[in-house]
Amino acid sequence: MIGTLDTKGAEIQFLRERLAAAGAQVLVVDVGVLGAAPFEPDVPRDAIAAHAGAALSELAAAGDRGAAVAAMQEGLAKWLARYSAGNPVAGVLAIGGSAGTSIATAGMRELPVGLPKLMVSTLAAGNTRPFIGTADICMMYPVADFTGLNRVTRTVLANAGNAMAGMCSLPVPAPEHARRAPLAATMFGVTTPCVDQVRKLLEAEGFELLVFHATGAGGQAMERLIRDGFVQGVLDITTTELADELVGGILSAGPSRLEEAGRMGIPQVISVGALDMVNFGPVDTVPEKFRGRKLYRHNPAVTLMRTTARENAELGRLIAEKTARAAGPVAVILPLRGVSAIDAAGQPFHDPEADEALFAALRANLSGNVKLVEMDAHINDPIFAARTVAELLSMLKGTGQNADT
Repeated sequence: MIGTLDTKGAEIQFLRERLAAAGAQVLVVDVGVLGAAPFEPDVPRDAIAAHAGAALSELAAAGDRGAAVAAMQEGLAKWLARYSAGNPVAGVLAIGGSAGTSIATAGMRELPVGLPKLMVSTLAAGNTRPFIGTADICMMYPVADFTGLNRVTRTVLANAGNAMAGMCSLPVPAPEHARRAPLAATMFGVTTPCVDQVRKLLEAEGFELLVFHATGAGGQAMERLIRDGFVQGVLDITTTELADELVGGILSAGPSRLEEAGRMGIPQVISVGALDMVNFGPVDTVPEKFRGRKLYRHNPAVTLMRTTARENAELGRLIAEKTARAAGPVAVILPLRGVSAIDAAGQPFHDPEADEALFAALRANLSGNVKLVEMDAHINDPIFAARTVAELLSMLKGTGQNADT
């Protein structure tokens, strides 16, 4: 259990008692800096600071809150990664405001997927992406702030303790297809028919498909699992996050998207799913400079903007540049009749000129180590899904990979 004992001591003590009553063995980690702790933690704050190469006394004397938080973030991440590698950890629970949340989740992000991680945070009702990253962190909003125990915080914290005790003690079902080799794919609502068909075809061949929603965090999560050696091949059908990174949408996965599979040398089949769009929130949040562009209200919370021929040409060059560096086999498959459900003939984003700019840039710039396949089909046509699967299976066979591991 992680928290700043100088400001959350009573709440942490309450939680420790609740967890102990549930039969849990609790290790309290203090990540505070300034004030005195009301009780002795199991892991003191100076030990955490030392893992960041910092002296706690110097952090306190400097009085720089930002620098102190940064040091404790680094220290906790290193300490928790080291400790969990050599000791059985059933789960991690933390409480905090802005500083405590930043520190605790930095440590949680170092832990493997599946290990229970619960962050009770006053920031849980806002934008949680900076804290969660690509980890399976559960965030819980305490309703009232942590300024002592009261009828609200006692109830919420008791629920948090009970939830953590349950996650740590109740069994998790064994994977249904534990022996099936895992592959990864990217999907958006507008490419769902394609990926659903891909999943069925691959499962029939004995593979397990992990599908990632291309919302920025989804692409980053997939790249992380690739880097960790978790998947054997990739069907990157929906590369829409590249458009958000290029143009300035809200669902970017960062500048290194579409690079990890190539760096790891694993087979990858890439397409251009949903590169006809850039994502924004409600229509009134679309930046002023884009108000004259072709917009489509996907739902009240999501507004899509059609990419231009110029943007698509740049996206084609970008994909070519990234795939040229791949150490493993790569195929790029183009659906010439549309790259998303709303880019088909008669749909609001149908723009053959913009699509052709994307296709032409790929034809002109793809390196010789990348196989280019062009299909007179829409991305959601069954024959397109079948071809992407056939290409990946051929690559996997060539690299000695098989479905049963």
